[in-house]
Amino acid sequence: MAHIILASSSPRRKELLKQLGLVFETFSPDVDESVLVGESVEIYVERLARLKAETVLQSYPDAIVIAADTSLSFDGQIIGKPESKQHAFDIWRQLSGQWHDVFSGVCVATTTERRSIVVQTQVQMMQLSPIEMEKYWATGEPVGKAGAYAIQGIAGQFIPQIRGSYSNVVGLPLYETAQLLESVKASS
Repeated sequence: MAHIILASSSPRRKELLKQLGLVFETFSPDVDESVLVGESVEIYVERLARLKAETVLQSYPDAIVIAADTSLSFDGQIIGKPESKQHAFDIWRQLSGQWHDVFSGVCVATTTERRSIVVQTQVQMMQLSPIEMEKYWATGEPVGKAGAYAIQGIAGQFIPQIRGSYSNVVGLPLYETAQLLESVKASS
C-alpha cells in the first residue's frame, strides 16, 4: 500500500481526508505563501498546492503527497487570512450581502507524477451587522481562516447558500481529491 502524506497542518483538511477512508500521515511544509505580482487566485492556489507537494516530496520521495491551498476571491482580489481584528472586519464588510468565490488548488504528486486541479465554489454571505461581527470575532473562529470565516463552524449561520463543493469551502474538495489520487495511483 502506498504511503500517503497530507502536506498540511490544517485540522479541517485532516478531518476531510479521513472521510475518504485513507491511512495517511501529515507533514506541514514551510513554503512562502506570498502572492506574486499580477497573480490570479486560480494560479496562486494551484502554484501553492504544487509547491507544498514538491517540498514534501523532497523529504518523502517514496510517498504519494496530497497538498492543497484555499483562498477567496472577491472582485478579482485575493482574500486570505485576517491579519488582525480590523482586517477581519474589513473582509466581512466586503463580503457582507455578496457572493464571493472560494478556490482550492489540489495537487497529488509522486516523484514521477504530478496532477493538480483548481476547484471553484460560489458562496453567498448574508449582510452582517457590526454586532454580529463583534460576536463572531470574540469566538476566535475567524483567526487563521481564509476569508475570516469557517463555514463548518459558527459562520455556517451566515451562509444562506453555496453553488458547488461544500468540502472545497472547508478546505479540501473531496470528490476532486479522490479522483486525482486514483489517477496518480493508476499511473504509478
